[in-house]
Amino acid sequence: MLKKGDVKMIKKFLKEGMSKSAIARKLGISRETVRRYALKPDGYVPVIDKTPVETTVDEYLPHIAKMLDTAEKEKVHIPTTVIFQDIQAMGYQGSLRWLQQMMQRHELRQRAKDEDELVRFETDAGKQFQVDWIEFPKDGLSAFVATMGYSRVSYVQYVTDEKVETLIECHLNAFKYFGGVPKEGLYDNMKTVIIKRNEYGYGKHKLNPLFEDFAKHCGFKIKVCKPYTPKTKGKVERFNHYLRYSFHNGLKVKLAMRNYKLNLENANAEVLKWLDNRANKRIHSTTLQQPFKLLVEEQPHLLPQPKPYNGIHPKIVVDNILKHGYIVNNRPANLIAIPNRDLQSYDSLIPATLITIIPAIENAGALVWS
Repeated sequence: MLKKGDVKMIKKFLKEGMSKSAIARKLGISRETVRRYALKPDGYVPVIDKTPVETTVDEYLPHIAKMLDTAEKEKVHIPTTVIFQDIQAMGYQGSLRWLQQMMQRHELRQRAKDEDELVRFETDAGKQFQVDWIEFPKDGLSAFVATMGYSRVSYVQYVTDEKVETLIECHLNAFKYFGGVPKEGLYDNMKTVIIKRNEYGYGKHKLNPLFEDFAKHCGFKIKVCKPYTPKTKGKVERFNHYLRYSFHNGLKVKLAMRNYKLNLENANAEVLKWLDNRANKRIHSTTLQQPFKLLVEEQPHLLPQPKPYNGIHPKIVVDNILKHGYIVNNRPANLIAIPNRDLQSYDSLIPATLITIIPAIENAGALVWS
């Protein structure tokens, strides 16, 4: 892979009339390389592959962190040579110098001094995933982000709206990516999840009926953060920052340099490659392990993949209408007819769009299906 400056030099020498063989000799590269880059359009910028490379130290990082944490608690200093000997006994075959470089890269000694626990697993395997939207208004896009609490594996999907149907579709795709369903989903106060807090008593919130039904279908519980406490779902919040600055902004610039615009299709195509090859394969700064490797431990604790979700059942519609005493046209909805139609997309179950009030019949309570 040539650097950007080398590509510019090839283009410059070609415009000056220099032969490909002469350029190859001048730059110390092959004639075939010159020919290949000569065919690239003006302004071409080489794409540098930043796929994380697994090192010989990676698998020992949690053990090293535990040693440093213990040393800090005991108020003693442990030399790197002692750590080196310890992990050699565990099978490490790299050099002392390489170990020192990796410890410096991850700032292990400093972090052991700054943090209570260098390696933290606040969430049991398979227990929780955290969900958030990250908005890119200048691009007309939003990104659905879901992060697993234990492994820190994240899934991202770009969308053009944040409707409840879109939220459900993104969840189904995320569960496929994770290989199962966590037992609990943590959300902020998005209207597609929660309509009103403490509606039925403290901690008993009025949830979006369609999303509540979807959660029951999949088997996970809905948990919502307290207002103005974004740190409650800090795992996904931290990933949002990583996504915005390590992926989205960079992709937008790269596309612009080629006279392309960021759109739904190229964003989703590129973000999946980024997730697979970088975000979920990097050494996570909190766990000091690759999220994908921890996901292997987490998957046996997940619920099975849900069956296809066909929308809310008509009985749930009726129960919600009668339970909450909906009024249509100033008349109680105690006698209704539900049309025979596709029941795939009842967003907030607004009765005015779903039911027709039958002329009142004294003391009647039957449900008539058309």
